[in-house]
Amino acid sequence: MQRVDAERPRELSLFRPLEASAYRPRRDQRKAINKWNKFILGSEYMRKAARLCPRTREEKRHRKCNFDLLSAVHQSEYDYIKRPIDPATKLPIEPAHRFEVTIEGDSVSQAKFELFRKYQTAIHKEDVSHWKPKEFQRFLCTGLKRAPNPLTAANSSQKKLGSWHQCYRLDGELIAVAVLDLVPNGVSSVYVFYDPAYEQWEIGKLSAMREIAFSIENQYLYYYMGYYIHSCQKMRYKANFRPQYILDPESCDWDPLDGEMTEKLNSRSYVSLSRDRGFSPAPLVPENDVDLEEVSLFDIGMPGVLTVPQVEALDLDHWLLFFNNNFVHMKDLVNWENMSMTAPMSIKGIIAELAAVLGPQIVRNSAVDLLG
Repeated sequence: MQRVDAERPRELSLFRPLEASAYRPRRDQRKAINKWNKFILGSEYMRKAARLCPRTREEKRHRKCNFDLLSAVHQSEYDYIKRPIDPATKLPIEPAHRFEVTIEGDSVSQAKFELFRKYQTAIHKEDVSHWKPKEFQRFLCTGLKRAPNPLTAANSSQKKLGSWHQCYRLDGELIAVAVLDLVPNGVSSVYVFYDPAYEQWEIGKLSAMREIAFSIENQYLYYYMGYYIHSCQKMRYKANFRPQYILDPESCDWDPLDGEMTEKLNSRSYVSLSRDRGFSPAPLVPENDVDLEEVSLFDIGMPGVLTVPQVEALDLDHWLLFFNNNFVHMKDLVNWENMSMTAPMSIKGIIAELAAVLGPQIVRNSAVDLLG
């Protein structure tokens, strides 16, 4: 993945979260993961496994006609591999390589740091002296706090929240790390770095498929691929995870990343379909004409932000506030009931604007920490 290039800000695009269950792998994606699985398992293991635990005719027909994402991403993981006893050796058959994937806290380790520097040097051509352990820690190891969700812990105790590292190990050696932010409704892909020796295996593509599978298995609704720069070849794989939608920078509508959009992105760095179709957004008010401290977010009419009636329907009174190591309801704050949601400098106004931006699903499954 790639950091933002400050020299080309107009090329930066945002993707709408991909609904994980709606994802359908393309042929090249299926080919990539099948190729990786064959590399890990090895021809000898596959030959012995076919003989010692053969599939039924129905199973063979089903596999030929259907691609199962969850089965495919786990097929070469050591914990999922069948290891029947070989009659000749009286020992379990073993794959060519031992491949393991674990989800771990975003802690710093020497192995992660060395792998990251190797990746940045070989893939992004950066000077190795640019990165010190503290810079690496600040960049990829100090993300969201890992904590259970107090509103869903009772019925979803296994659901992780916060920043995590999905670590890939081959024969005991760390070869790739996917940095993930887990929020109540989705998995956000922050960064992926890997050993350049495995670049031919398209690790970025494989990790994205595995993260979508992780989203489905752990009941996260969406997969967030973050920003996108069409001219960056290392990011092109993102556009191939469909259905994909891209944000119109002027109308704030979501447009499908289809043939028409791709053709326009290929020909120019700034694309707005609403402008191309003749839509003219309302003129912006000059900043010096407005005292922003006196203007409520609800008065601006920003696209995608909830209206006052919609926020009123969220029951802000019972939204949790984390204070002094305890959770309290908003209604327990002094003078809460007398405050107005449209008063931008009041605590109720601040909370209401936050809810309007986050939306109902996050409000229902989160708590506010104003001092965090």
